Amino acid sequence: MKVNVLNGEISEREKRGYVQYALNKHRGRQIDEIDICLNGEFVDVKVHFCDVDFQHAYRSADYLVDTLEKMNDAKQVEFSDKTTHTIGDVND
Repeated sequence: MKVNVLNGEISEREKRGYVQYALNKHRGRQIDEIDICLNGEFVDVKVHFCDVDFQHAYRSADYLVDTLEKMNDAKQVEFSDKTTHTIGDVND
């Protein structure tokens, strides 16, 4: 994991403390990089996560399944009739 300290310097002990904070806060997620941004008396910790191999999840009757084959015939038809939408840029 890469740790970047921006806008100043901190001790290794302090850096380890911020890393441990991020690991505890995001337990179970794989962290790729941490930015420790110093701003006077304030510190912002920005966490960058590793890309995960997330393909698709389908919601059916309030539970998630990873393939359509696990659904009954009616639900499979319902999903095949749905229109897919792309996610636009946040700034649009």
